[in-house]
Amino acid sequence: MVHQPDALRKEVPQSDCWNLSPMFQTTEAWESLFQDLEKKIPTYDDFKGTLAQGPERLLACIEFDHGVGRDMDRLYTYAHLKNDEDKTQSDNEALFQRASNLYTRIGEASSFMSPEIQAIPSDQLKIFLDKDAFKPYRFYLEQMIRYIPHTKDAATEQLLAMASESLGAPQRIFSQLDNADLNFGTVKRPSGDVSALTHGNFITFLGHKDRNFRKTVFDQYYQTYHDHRHTIAATLSASVKKDLFWARARNFDAARKSALFGDNVPEDVYDNLIINVKKAFSPLYHYLDFRKQALGVDALHMYDTYVQLVPDVDFHMDYEQAVETCIEALSPLGRDYCNTLEQGLLKGWVDKYENKGKRSGAYSSGCYDSNPYILLNYDPDSINSLFTLIHEAGHSMHTYLANKSQPYPTHGYTIFVAEVASTLNEALLARHLLEKHTAAPKMKAYILNREIDNIRGTFFRQTMFAEFEHIIHGLAGENQPLTIDTFTSVYKDLLSVYFGDKMVIDDALTLECLRIPHFYSSFYVYKYATGLAAALGLVQRITDKGQPAVDDYLNFLKLGGSMFPIDELRVAGVDMASNTPVQAAASYFESRISELETLWQSM
Repeated sequence: MVHQPDALRKEVPQSDCWNLSPMFQTTEAWESLFQDLEKKIPTYDDFKGTLAQGPERLLACIEFDHGVGRDMDRLYTYAHLKNDEDKTQSDNEALFQRASNLYTRIGEASSFMSPEIQAIPSDQLKIFLDKDAFKPYRFYLEQMIRYIPHTKDAATEQLLAMASESLGAPQRIFSQLDNADLNFGTVKRPSGDVSALTHGNFITFLGHKDRNFRKTVFDQYYQTYHDHRHTIAATLSASVKKDLFWARARNFDAARKSALFGDNVPEDVYDNLIINVKKAFSPLYHYLDFRKQALGVDALHMYDTYVQLVPDVDFHMDYEQAVETCIEALSPLGRDYCNTLEQGLLKGWVDKYENKGKRSGAYSSGCYDSNPYILLNYDPDSINSLFTLIHEAGHSMHTYLANKSQPYPTHGYTIFVAEVASTLNEALLARHLLEKHTAAPKMKAYILNREIDNIRGTFFRQTMFAEFEHIIHGLAGENQPLTIDTFTSVYKDLLSVYFGDKMVIDDALTLECLRIPHFYSSFYVYKYATGLAAALGLVQRITDKGQPAVDDYLNFLKLGGSMFPIDELRVAGVDMASNTPVQAAASYFESRISELETLWQSM
């Protein structure tokens, strides 16, 4: 049966939908748990002011809070998944809003816990950690102990909590402006059709083979940011100063140090990423020259970097065949991994196709007491959908193995390691497809080009973003003004460094720094680059060492959030505190370019 993107949700076959019944058989069951949790909120008051009385009292409070949190996770996960199935259904939206509100109320009721626990003398807390009863919560408490030097007295903590909503205004204002109010107008496509230009189709349009159309799209898109440049620069400036405020309020001497503290990531990791990526500019420049020649243009512009060098590649793969292909690609990870994943992808984990009102894009989501669900909008005519499927499958298997291996307090892994499993899966798929299509040079070139551009966009571009963040936060720390001229000047300098003389830096491109939403979640983007470097290193390790490397990798997935991320990756066999993974990723990038060039000459 052919899926219909405009089908009503009730018309979609159940076999194409995820199965949420393991969480709740009925909405009434969800409602029952909701009411039970509401009744538990006042119980937090019974613990307030008593946590220093002894280990029994502290343990009782922690166990109560984690029990409430575990149930709340299940309520929230179900509600947000139902809401994303069909956003035209007001009942689903109401369910999600109620879950979100309950989540906030529980957070408010439990907010006393961290300050109270941190007020207990550290030597006393360390004695508690040695007790068997506290074993599941040992890492949770160790993290709290780390934050003691960065915790204020109760009155100051209350003021900081009161200020948090207001200090989140820059991100909310930018999001509202960028997603709701900015209008990019319409563009006339080469076919003659007129389409609205949006965030969603901007990159798609830049991939069009008609260069004049690409330039029109690029100029028109950035003209909108030019028209609002002073307002957006003001929101970004306010966000940077907010980061600086939080750092100083928490006794950190810099915003970056504050941001990296939670994951216990040394600042050298951040600095070494930038240093070693810059050492890898030679293959990047070489690829840009190759791209210019392959496209037959006199000068390369940013709007020339998204179009596929190998156009019109025929691709069609039904969902079931895509699952089979993914399982073949992931066979190095072992039978148990693949059998579990195959069952999940075919029987209940995945909401496969687009329907009317369904959330766009793709993600993996779940909780400790649910399956790791995957939202897709699978298109059988797009190879990108195949890569999206295996990417989200990586997240889901990470979640599945962590949940199966860890107790609730340590099951959740951090963003620093989150992209490793998904990117590793994509790399294994690329290798599998390249081997599969050795007799089809055009498809092989297409896959190589896709992988090269993905690495370029993640490894180099995200590192450039990370350096931009570091520079503008440094300027703020030195009490320098952050104006539109400051932002565009810094960004233009970085563009010149990262692209050299291999690409024309159009004035419009300097406004790119105004449209990156991740800049409002400071010092986040570098994790994409480190995650890619770690994943590529692990793929090579698995290729070279076989089963011992696979065992190390699977043990890493099972760690969840039981260790700091750098330590977890060492278990997998890669040390992100060293230069080796980043340098190896650069070498891999260069080798793929060489393969593409060789293949190109024979086509």
